[in-house]
Amino acid sequence: MRPGYAAVLTPDALALLADLVRTFRPRVADLLARRRERQARFDAGELPDFLPETAQVRAGDWTVAPLPGDILDRRVEITGPTDRKMVINALNSGASVFMADFEDANSPTWNNMLEGQINLRDAVRRAIDYVAPETKKAYALKDKTAVLFVRPRGWHLVERHVTLDGAPIPGSLFDFALFFFHNVREQLARGTGPYFYLPKMESHLEARLWNDVFVRAQEKLGVPRGTIKATCLIETLPAAFEMDEFLWELRDHSAGLNCGRWDYIFSFIKKRANDPAAVLPDRSQVTMSDGFLAAYVKLLIKTCHRRRVHAMGGMAAQIPIKDDPVANEAALEKVRADKLREVKAGHDGTWVAHPGLVPIAKDIFDAHMPGPNQLGVRRDDVQVTRDDLLRVPGGTRTEAGLRHNIRVGVQYIEAWLRGSGCVPLYHLMEDAATAEISRAQVWQWLHHKATVDGAPLDKDRFVRLVEEEMQRVRGEVGESRFASGRFAEARDLFARLSTAPRFEDFLTVPAYDLLAT
Repeated sequence: MRPGYAAVLTPDALALLADLVRTFRPRVADLLARRRERQARFDAGELPDFLPETAQVRAGDWTVAPLPGDILDRRVEITGPTDRKMVINALNSGASVFMADFEDANSPTWNNMLEGQINLRDAVRRAIDYVAPETKKAYALKDKTAVLFVRPRGWHLVERHVTLDGAPIPGSLFDFALFFFHNVREQLARGTGPYFYLPKMESHLEARLWNDVFVRAQEKLGVPRGTIKATCLIETLPAAFEMDEFLWELRDHSAGLNCGRWDYIFSFIKKRANDPAAVLPDRSQVTMSDGFLAAYVKLLIKTCHRRRVHAMGGMAAQIPIKDDPVANEAALEKVRADKLREVKAGHDGTWVAHPGLVPIAKDIFDAHMPGPNQLGVRRDDVQVTRDDLLRVPGGTRTEAGLRHNIRVGVQYIEAWLRGSGCVPLYHLMEDAATAEISRAQVWQWLHHKATVDGAPLDKDRFVRLVEEEMQRVRGEVGESRFASGRFAEARDLFARLSTAPRFEDFLTVPAYDLLAT
């Protein structure tokens, strides 16, 4: 318990948290068991498909509840962790929305989780400021700031630092309950509301669980049903077949769906781990204009607009390159092309990872989306089949791509173990989702002995490349930084996950073992 923590972990806040945990923890466990059972069927050869038992939901003529006025226009959203400086800069960035991330852009140390809650509580009250210790530069909020959304952790993650009835509690409920308890009334008084992003769901039953959590939390605090609004990230392969069902389950609380592209690629590999027909090319060659990604974008936009709710685009992971104007312009041109594709497809907004990209994305959406959104773009021309959602894009597998996966995966895990969940590497902002792609691709290529630059990949070749890339990383970061870091643990974990006989569901689960101890 550090200074300020007691103001977050108050008896009343913990009472709400305890109520939610005791009410819903058994359902969390049951739904996670259902995930494992479903994965076993996928491993045995079953493929995802649209659910026959929910056909009436997909065919029905219904819409979600109306949206609040302050989130009708979400043309540019910036995402990032909840450290104090980032919260201020993101809210000041000129974006429509700031998604404060307790999940993929965050390393869940106890200090990160509690200080993040403090920072968001202060931001809601416009009482947040910061002075950088090195430069003494002062940071404060501007008069106009982005609307705040919060992403709690997924159902699969626990918070070990808080136990109830002798067991760790779901991290998702910890993040949600504390933020909601401390901020809902303040947000309503300021003309906004408690808005969330919901990650990693694999079934509409998981969306139903979130809806029931929202209903109970609102009842416990005397807040009208429907006050909470939440956007579901469609970032797992099974979720792509249940978009209508997600919106239906959350119809009183829905703020739409988002194309969580990086986790979606990871999930495509994971759900089809044993399928040799699903082996992907280099990560850099898996683009939004081909294969399963192009299909799910079209279906998401059609689904959301039919239900009168936002269809949000994906993340531009590029970051400005200060010391290389040519490389910087090339990176920015990739962002422009990506955002132009999204707005022309019918998206109502998009994500960026850096404040410097906000004006670029905003200019493109302003030019092609004169209204607050594109809910009127129905996309009735779109017909997406199961085969479309399972189509593997073309491309090649290269040793350069394999080496890049190794470097990114190891360096991200190392930073995560030191408490940083959002890491700039090789001019891209990497988070847990992109690190998951890196290690998942290596596992997939090894497991299926995929051809990489003309030769099948085996364990001996992989081990040799890991050692060579670790030497490269040592040279890039410097001997002192390498020696003082957690690179050995990160390398061992990356190698263990990559060569395991069975695919590990999430790297953050075994990594949390290292983090918590």
